[in-house]
Amino acid sequence: MHRSGLIVTALILSTTANATDFGPIGGAIGETKPIIDTRLRYEGVDQEPMAEDAEALTLRARLGFETGKAWNTALLVEGEFVWPLISDYNSTINGKTQYPVVADPESYEFNRVQLTNTSLSQTTITFGRQRVTLDDQRFVGNVGWRQNEQTFDALRVVNKSITNLTLDATYFNQVNRVFGKDSPQGRYEGDSFLANAGYQFPIGKLTAFGYWLEFDPIPNVAAAVRDSSETYGLRFAGERPLNKLKLAYAASYATQQQYSDNPLNFDNDYYLLELTGTYRQFYVGLGVEVLEGNGVKGFTTPLATLHKFQGWADKFLTTPVDGIDDRYVNAGFTLKGVGPLDTLGAAASYHTYEAERISQDYGSEIDLQLQAKWKRFIGTLKYADYSADGLFTDTEKFWVQVEYVW
Repeated sequence: MHRSGLIVTALILSTTANATDFGPIGGAIGETKPIIDTRLRYEGVDQEPMAEDAEALTLRARLGFETGKAWNTALLVEGEFVWPLISDYNSTINGKTQYPVVADPESYEFNRVQLTNTSLSQTTITFGRQRVTLDDQRFVGNVGWRQNEQTFDALRVVNKSITNLTLDATYFNQVNRVFGKDSPQGRYEGDSFLANAGYQFPIGKLTAFGYWLEFDPIPNVAAAVRDSSETYGLRFAGERPLNKLKLAYAASYATQQQYSDNPLNFDNDYYLLELTGTYRQFYVGLGVEVLEGNGVKGFTTPLATLHKFQGWADKFLTTPVDGIDDRYVNAGFTLKGVGPLDTLGAAASYHTYEAERISQDYGSEIDLQLQAKWKRFIGTLKYADYSADGLFTDTEKFWVQVEYVW
């Protein structure tokens, strides 16, 4: 399949010169743009008490094209290919359970195949396999950190007819998860709906949302149907200048119950408060994020870009049954024009974790990152150190990666 994707891309690029001779379709082909998005990454994991450390060197390539519009409709086709070059790790499907997990299995699949139509005024309709990210990706995201991106087989409608108001509705019947099509947990199927409405005020954006997730049972994967839920919430986020300082703020609240055929009974809440101050190239922030648990099920966000939250060591991808209270501080800077580099940035954060429902410490974590951008290349060094206390085990992770996007 990856060979055919490359051939199709080459044919499209080779015929664009004379494509305008063939009417609207030819015009659309003539405006075709290639998609080239590659990432080479080394990930090392030292996790107690496992005797073996994980070492993964993987290459990910997204190759495809997006046409111009014919009858207000554009076509996008993108293949995604993940090759393990060093495979001393548990990919979740390679059977190497003596190693810690690095959830980047070998994979070859269509990442996105979508039609986008803009015939209706101020309205965009997208049909097919597509990327869906909402707000800060705490509830719905593409899990862009992992090599195999999460996408949705969906129908999405976004309307901006009313000034400052964005209405966003999505129906999907399959989630293509980061574990890949060869994994038992690589596809979640079922009839699910996402509704998101945001209004932009001068001081920030207020968003109301409702997400109804219905996942069919999967043999030997109990988490699928148990992740079925209905969630309602509000989010407000914005920023304001304060003399020479820029102040950014965010607050979120959501409530969640079981939905559809979920056999569990729960009624959990979610809270987030964040405040960040930026002075020139430097920033400092602090926040608290709470996901409740009732002792049987924690507040669940199975569609989120989870790596972005609760530390880069990824110890809390599944919310503990007694919930989690994450308090954190972060700081960093971004410098422009450092030698030949376009930008050079650094970031650091510190988290403390504890249970929400009972008195139990979960430990703490330090995260560090250095990132440089030069033309179309991005280089990243990244480190996470989780110190356990009453849950999980000590874990260190280290990444070196280079990205190229055309």
